[in-house]
Amino acid sequence: MRFTVNQTPHEVDVPEDMPLLWVLRDELRLTGTKYGCGIAQCGACTVLLDGIAMRSCQFRAADLEGVDVTTIEGLGTPETLHAVQAAWIEKQVAQCGYCQSGQIMQAVALLEVNPEPSDTDIDEAMSGNLCRCGTYPRIREAIHLASQKVGA
Repeated sequence: MRFTVNQTPHEVDVPEDMPLLWVLRDELRLTGTKYGCGIAQCGACTVLLDGIAMRSCQFRAADLEGVDVTTIEGLGTPETLHAVQAAWIEKQVAQCGYCQSGQIMQAVALLEVNPEPSDTDIDEAMSGNLCRCGTYPRIREAIHLASQKVGA
């Protein structure tokens, strides 16, 4: 299967039913995407597939051919963070941090389609991404801040 991850072409030889999550973590050593529930209910494994937020635990390797995958590693660099990553740090969103890569990827997808989301828009878009630490108010603040940074 040939596909692109974070703007780098890859070719992998894995079982067709292997979830993208394991292709990323085990084959490509991109461990920023986390395993949460394995049934697409928590959002910890969220990545962008052709710009759309998807749960990598449920996307099969067989469906990767020609797909453009963006993971948390592909958003920004330590020197130049993505606006959402910068807002996450500025608002001190993370507590344990486990779900944060999935939260950030979902937020990036939201801002791509809705650059000025309301609280309701944010709550709706982020409702499938669970945070055991309950950082939802700070997630909302960070998304609003990122929205301002993107629009600035």
